[in-house]
This record gives sequence, structure tokens and C-alpha cells, in this order.
Amino acid sequence: MPGRIQGHHIKSTLFYRLTDKEREWEIIQDLQTLKALGVKIESVTSDGARDIIKAVRYVCPYATRQRCLVHIERECLSWITQFPKTSAGIAIRRLVLQISDIATHNDERFWKMQLEKWHLEYGEFLKERTVSKTTGTSSYTHDKLRKAYFHIWRALPDMFSFIDNPRIPKSTNALESFFGHLKDNLRLHRGLSLEHHKNFIKWYLFFRENINKSSTK
Repeated sequence: MPGRIQGHHIKSTLFYRLTDKEREWEIIQDLQTLKALGVKIESVTSDGARDIIKAVRYVCPYATRQRCLVHIERECLSWITQFPKTSAGIAIRRLVLQISDIATHNDERFWKMQLEKWHLEYGEFLKERTVSKTTGTSSYTHDKLRKAYFHIWRALPDMFSFIDNPRIPKSTNALESFFGHLKDNLRLHRGLSLEHHKNFIKWYLFFRENINKSSTK
């Protein structure tokens, strides 16, 4: 799959790389290339993958980081499930579903207060452990609930940067839509060799850019 860097206000592909996974050193090179081309990187909205965060910190230490709120919601809901069986799960699910509605600092402060209140009430609940009868080892009883809470807790510093700067997108939905359309087209050509697969992606990007340019004229 291609790594794609898109300007939020430009809405075009500024640079792409064909790769099979996200790697810190590749992202560092790509960001450095953009800077060499004169692109000013004001902010980066990402899903929070470690290699992306480390690369941005290295190349663009002063760029504002924004965590994709949709990714946070999706990850948390996958752990909490649609119908949690505990009061703690029901309460944090309600908080997760409110994330995308936060638009002002007042919203942010109120939501953080509710999250802190949740942790004060259920913090000890998260520490409960269960001992395996077969191995004798212990593990967290509510492991998935812990994952959801700490996923939010670690993301908190970069969750609401968009409130101060309306130019910062609060999700990567535009890119997800782009890649979704590309993947749908690739599925129609599953029999392509690796080289033809790469060429298909290159031509796809080329024609998409020309269509975008024509539509803005």
C-alpha cells in the first residue's frame, strides 16, 4: 500500500511511497523530503501509531499533534463491546460515544471531569486480578476495560488540539475514504503481479490528481 501525505486545505497528494507497513525511518525520510520541498508542516493528525509519533517528534518537533478521534472511539468500542455487562463498561462506553461531539474547551473540560470521576469510581475495579486454575498465574480481570481507559489516557494530550486551530482535522476520515476507494479498486484486480500492482497504484494516484485539478478549475 502507498503511504500518502495529504495537505488538509490543499486536498491533494503531496507525496507518496509504496510500502508494506509503517516504518519510522521511512516516515522520517518522507517528512524530511516534504520539508526540503518547502512544505510547512503545521500539524499532523494520525491514528497514534508509535512509528508515526516518533517520526513527527524527530522531524517536526514544533508541529501540533492531533489524535484521530474516530480511531480512538473505534478502538475503545471494540474492547468495551456494544453491550458491556458491568456498570463501569456502560459508563465508559457513554463517555467514548461523546468524544466526537466535543467542540469547545468547555466541552473538553466537562468531559475530562467525567472521565476523572469515572476513574475515581472504578480505578480499584480496574486493578482486580484473576488467578488461572491451570497455570496459577494472574491477569487483570477486566483487561479489555483497562485497555479502553488507558488508550484514552495516553491519547489525552493530543486529543483536542483542533479546538484551538480549526485548520487541524480531528480525524483521518478523508484519508480513510481515499484508501477505502483505492482498496475497493485493487480488489477488482486481485490477480495482478506485484509489479503490476505497484503500477496500478501509481496510475490511480496520477488520474485521481488530474481529476481533482480539473474539478477545481
